[in-house]
Amino acid sequence: MTTGQLTILIVDDEAPIRRALKHALTAQALLEPGVQDVTVRVVEAATAREGIDLAAAERPALVILDLGLPDKPGIDVCREIRKWLDAPILVLSARHQDTEKAALLDAGADDYVTKPFSTMELVARVRAQLRRARSASSTTPAVCAFGEWVVDVQRRRVERAGVLVRFTPTEFALLRAFVLHPRQTLTHRQLFAAGWGNAEGDAQQYLRVYVGHLRRKLEDDPVRPRFIHTEPGIGYRFEPDSLSHA
Repeated sequence: MTTGQLTILIVDDEAPIRRALKHALTAQALLEPGVQDVTVRVVEAATAREGIDLAAAERPALVILDLGLPDKPGIDVCREIRKWLDAPILVLSARHQDTEKAALLDAGADDYVTKPFSTMELVARVRAQLRRARSASSTTPAVCAFGEWVVDVQRRRVERAGVLVRFTPTEFALLRAFVLHPRQTLTHRQLFAAGWGNAEGDAQQYLRVYVGHLRRKLEDDPVRPRFIHTEPGIGYRFEPDSLSHA
């Protein structure tokens, strides 16, 4: 049973649509087996900048994102948020071309609804995305500990011997991939997807730089890494002496 507050972020420059969605996204509409005693809180943004800032501050359970924003394309907002937020992103757009839908999904969106849309269908899609997110989070460890390090996967906090150590969103995304797949060789492409979504670029070059950043923070001797090992021509492998989950 899930209880507590559920925050949903709506990023849309059209106030009537924000109002309609806010009216439709009630606790009663989202209630289903396993979800009880939940209050729904809807926060709104009319621009891309406001949306990114609110997503960072509120850490919503789901984002509804319009593509036609006044200050930045919605696909760029999607890519930015996806770097550091695991919550489902449901895109709203008046664009109907399959290539645009595919580009949004590749950028990290989880679902796509074209305008004009049925409120009933959209609420059902929100329920489906929240259900998938709950299922995924129930199988993902909340906290991973190795050596002196504690990685709080859910809260995105990293501590060494009880002291908070700051990681950039990309560094944390890579660290998260490593601790959730210990002792497995992760390919350059898998790690690139974890850190940058489906962005274009030289995966090996980007990873060389960012794995270097991780090693300088995690390792006592980055030249002779204890935790992150290189698999030449393939990728990297996380080898903790021991790893506990909570």
